[in-house]
Amino acid sequence: MERELARELSRLRRRLLVAALLTALVLLSSLSPMLGGPQLSFLPLWFISPWTQLLLTTPVLFWCGRDFYSGAVSAFRQHSADMNTLVAAGTGIAWLMSLFTTCFPQVLIAEGLPAEVYYETAAVIVTLVLLGRLLEARARGQTSAAIRHLLQLQPPTARVLRDGQPIEIPVSLLVVGDLVQVRPGEKIPVDGQLIEGSSWVEESMLTGEATAVAKAPGDQVIGVSLNRSGSFSFRVSRVGADTVLAQIVALVRQAQSSRTRVQRLADQVVGWFVPAVIAIAIASFVVWFLISGNPVLATLFLVSVLVIACPCALGLATPTSIMVASGKGAENGLIFRSAEALETAGKLRTIVIDKTGTLTRGQPQVTDFERLSGGVLKADTLLALVAALESRSEHPLAEAIVAYARPRSQQSELPAVEGFQAVAGCGVRGAIAGRELLIGTPRWLRQLGIDTAALQPLVEVLEAVACSVAAVVVDGRIEACFGISDPLKPSSAAAVAALRRQGLQLVMLSGDARRTAELVAGQAGIERVIAEVRPADKAAVIRLLQAQGEGPVAMVGDGINDAPALAQADVGIAMGTGTDVAIAASDITLISGNLAGVPAAIELSRQAMANIRQNLFFAFAYNVAGIPIAAGLLFPLTGWLLSPMIAGAAMAFSSLSVVGNALRLRRFRPSPLPLAVSR
Repeated sequence: MERELARELSRLRRRLLVAALLTALVLLSSLSPMLGGPQLSFLPLWFISPWTQLLLTTPVLFWCGRDFYSGAVSAFRQHSADMNTLVAAGTGIAWLMSLFTTCFPQVLIAEGLPAEVYYETAAVIVTLVLLGRLLEARARGQTSAAIRHLLQLQPPTARVLRDGQPIEIPVSLLVVGDLVQVRPGEKIPVDGQLIEGSSWVEESMLTGEATAVAKAPGDQVIGVSLNRSGSFSFRVSRVGADTVLAQIVALVRQAQSSRTRVQRLADQVVGWFVPAVIAIAIASFVVWFLISGNPVLATLFLVSVLVIACPCALGLATPTSIMVASGKGAENGLIFRSAEALETAGKLRTIVIDKTGTLTRGQPQVTDFERLSGGVLKADTLLALVAALESRSEHPLAEAIVAYARPRSQQSELPAVEGFQAVAGCGVRGAIAGRELLIGTPRWLRQLGIDTAALQPLVEVLEAVACSVAAVVVDGRIEACFGISDPLKPSSAAAVAALRRQGLQLVMLSGDARRTAELVAGQAGIERVIAEVRPADKAAVIRLLQAQGEGPVAMVGDGINDAPALAQADVGIAMGTGTDVAIAASDITLISGNLAGVPAAIELSRQAMANIRQNLFFAFAYNVAGIPIAAGLLFPLTGWLLSPMIAGAAMAFSSLSVVGNALRLRRFRPSPLPLAVSR
């Protein structure tokens, strides 16, 4: 993409240079008889001849400006018309009229008409439009600066261990499984898993957050992150197009090339606008020919209308803003999968936020382990059974229970589990050494007909401090329960406050018991809670909110079980620290995994759409004001005729004003988070 843009810029520069040089000579040739004076007396007569102007103008139109004519022919073959049609028709008619005058001046003179040529008009229009397109291409290059910046972050070489010896090789030669060494102050070349050593790593170039993250053996490291302190070695897990950096670049390019609903509407407007302009131009020719009887004057009005109405600004109004906003989002760790996601985010009314891993850290820990009276198993035996059963589950709460139970079981090997079953949103069950085990929520136990009366006092105490409760049942008897806490992320409450300030309705979605969920929501400042929701029912909750007229609705989540809800929502927002399945189902990815990215994404969307509306207003206002003047509306009153050259300059200026307005988005900075107040 960048190479193609560079080639286009080079081609446009070359053609503009030739066009500008030849147009300057045409202007000198055509204006010298009017200017006169001794300063121009040195010019030979052949230089000011119309034939010389014809020779100079022809390559300007049909070599420098050939894209306009080929584009117009292509559109004609498809029974349509576009902005190339207007430029080609306007300059082509001026050139043909001048060619006729050059070849047959006596015909016009015999009719009492001025034998004037307008080669300079056609040449100047083409040169100005080329200048506009060159500046537009340069602006597109500026909008892609974020992508180039990301691509330049990757170091050119890596220090890899081969046969136990460190050697420097190009990053492009790294393969999955290589062992790479990274020293303090160096960038991590590709993605991998830390094997030896520890460090603090800054991921701000991808996440937008300058806070360093602690890394220890087993942790994942992201390519282009900066190693701040210790030396370490990591095993390469992803290279080339599979790296996080490459995926971010691909998503940004995808968003920049996609279209919003507003842009599709603008394209439809351009579709009927061009034929309408051609009709107005023909009508102006007919009217002024009938009024004045002067075909030259009528043709000037026709050419002026065609040139000034070129909808270049309309064509640039939306895509330029989308490209700038998408690139700016990437710089701030906000990856929009499509332009439509960027558009819809600013219209959101309701934000549904998953609790675990989104509002909270997603790293639950056991805070309480309580035995019930009547339990018959020893603590270490019970914990060994619990660790064995929960080790078969991938749920974060299961991992927390295993981390607590296994070291305390005093057993080097865990017993085998038979008939393991995980019930989403409820718990796990299985058989160990002839014993039937259940570990799950009190609600699930009641559904299975197990008496939880003795457990209820403990449940109330634990839920009062925002702990999730997992009860352990052995052979139908409740032996113990775990209290598990997952604290809020540091920025969650402030992010919620920012979303409320933006006028959004917030809903927390959780599979936890209502009391626990409401306590966590209160800490975050969320008033509306939908609790005890099974993973399979999350998408149904989103559908219900949409059906109740609370949309557009966004879902913010990070887990595999959030994927259906993310896909169902009008805008799915995934934490970059979440699962690949959730990220794939989302419309926006927050690379940092920080909830503060949600208000930032909404703010960027609103600014981008406001910018697009401004651009469309400028473009339409320019045409609404310019076309009547070009058609001669003021001519009977003022005698003022809008020259086609001035019309071409005005058309180029309108395009540049739209591009310049879009580039203002490059100054976007997310607003600072407000002070959070828990409910």
